[in-house]
Amino acid sequence: MKAYEYILIKQIQWALNRSINLIGSRGKRGRPAYTPELDQNLFEPLDPVIKKNFESGDGGEINGSPNRPAKIQAVHSSSALGVNIFQYWQKIGQIPKIAASCGFCRRGNKISEKIVFEDKYPIDKRFRYHPNIDVVIYNSDSAKYKRFAIECKFSEAYTSQRNHGLKEKYLDLEGIWNDIPNLHYLSGDLSPDDNIFKYLHPAQLIKHILGLKKAFGKTGFRFLYLWYDVWGEEGSIHKKEIDRFIKVARSDDVKIHVLSYQDLIARLSAECRSDHEKYVKYITGRYL
Repeated sequence: MKAYEYILIKQIQWALNRSINLIGSRGKRGRPAYTPELDQNLFEPLDPVIKKNFESGDGGEINGSPNRPAKIQAVHSSSALGVNIFQYWQKIGQIPKIAASCGFCRRGNKISEKIVFEDKYPIDKRFRYHPNIDVVIYNSDSAKYKRFAIECKFSEAYTSQRNHGLKEKYLDLEGIWNDIPNLHYLSGDLSPDDNIFKYLHPAQLIKHILGLKKAFGKTGFRFLYLWYDVWGEEGSIHKKEIDRFIKVARSDDVKIHVLSYQDLIARLSAECRSDHEKYVKYITGRYL
């Protein structure tokens, strides 16, 4: 079974087990893989502030209509997964806990203050669109790392769509590439089309790094690639591509690391079950 189909079927079964009558991407049309109401797809209702985060983003994740559910209503939605993992910690005011579980900092660190979804980081004012980073943890002004940024991937990592590379206008930017020559070289290989990577989308990751670097300098942020792992050839190729990209980024001394959702959820289960039983039961039952 293909990885995308495996994830989709697993999530559809989760919904059926909860007696959620799924609808298609066009209501009565399309494969039933969307919850009729957004809150049915979430551990807890979407916080109004986080809702505004998504409304301000460029992905249209939350824009639905009576005849067309929003993207985030898909049971295999990466945005819904991100909300289900991270929103809870914002709500209860324990953001340092999830930051540490993601590997950004040590236990007991108190620097992390809030979480923002679909946060924008302009690379150049001449560009119409700016990188939208899935989840960003804001740290205190006194912290060495001002942001902990997270790129989240779920089922979309295993789709067969062709990856777009970097346009020439990015390669020609002055100054921003000076201290990341290896990423610049890789970007050239990815322009105008990415014929190297099959499942990883490095052009997107490079744009995120450029936006963060523009805002905070190379040493002012840490970046996490958080993805849903699968068995088989597709998962193996994806891991190798991740390793290849991480090696290049680290050769430029970019503070980047990787973590699978399964490892993160298992870690949260081991560390937090006694104090956060309902949350842990939900994420382990749905995503492990």
